[in-house]
Amino acid sequence: MRRFLARRLLLAVPTLLGVTVVVFATVALVPGDPVSTFLGPSAPAEARHALAERLGLDRPLPVQYATWLGHAVTGDLGVSVAGQRPVTDTLVPALGQTLILTGAAFVLVLVGGVVLGALGALRPRGLPGRLSGAFGTLAVSAPQYSVALLLIAVFAVELRWLPAGGTHDVFGGGGSSDLVRHLVLPAIAAALVPLGLTARVFRAALASVLAGDLPDSLRARGLSRPAVLLHCAHNAAPALLTIAGLQLASLLEGVVFVETLFAWPGVGRLLYDALAARDFPVIQGGVLVVAVAFVAINILVDAAHAWIDPRVRS
Repeated sequence: MRRFLARRLLLAVPTLLGVTVVVFATVALVPGDPVSTFLGPSAPAEARHALAERLGLDRPLPVQYATWLGHAVTGDLGVSVAGQRPVTDTLVPALGQTLILTGAAFVLVLVGGVVLGALGALRPRGLPGRLSGAFGTLAVSAPQYSVALLLIAVFAVELRWLPAGGTHDVFGGGGSSDLVRHLVLPAIAAALVPLGLTARVFRAALASVLAGDLPDSLRARGLSRPAVLLHCAHNAAPALLTIAGLQLASLLEGVVFVETLFAWPGVGRLLYDALAARDFPVIQGGVLVVAVAFVAINILVDAAHAWIDPRVRS
């Protein structure tokens, strides 16, 4: 197991290095000039040159990349052009809010995917199986942006059961209950598509195990029906773990629309505002943090897969 983890960590190094190159190059190609955004288009040339020199924008791109990478390795992601604050101080609170939203959505994905997938595999021709299959197809096909708008229109505007955005009421006392109320709609909107994918993959994996010889052999040994189902679910767990890990990583990087629509102060909303302001240090730091989290989640999923199935280690 240690050798497996060591190999995965070593493979992550060139991956992350390639990510830094792509992040820096992509941000460098974004149209717009942070100097003009900060000083205005009518600023004198001396002020523009001084600011560009202070930000290091007057250097060649390879030199800018090497300088940025050297600072990023030590945890220094630069200073926000718009906010004049360290990027790390801006990213840490936003990352915490994104993790809260991602964690809530992932719980819905995992629980809903297992329940719907199990219903579809155990009763493929019955009403529960048909309903779970229909819901999975609808969840995968529904546009996330449109679902979010529909949830706001129905539950926030018409019924007024839940708030439409933010993390706490402006004039409320705050607290965990207030946070949960604000978390329901964005978590559902973010979880819908991953839930459908997880349910379909787990249904196919569990149905394949149930169609094999394992259930008959377990029943011949005298095991009860719940025990047989538990063993079959264990054999289908690697497929569930793989798809759930991928969906967790996609949730972490794909909640930008949800955070923007629901005014959730996470990394996605921060990157959206930074892109509008051409705040390149925040964009680079935010995308890098999300990419590192994506790679870390994949390593954890591979480790858990290897722990469940020892054949993967070889």
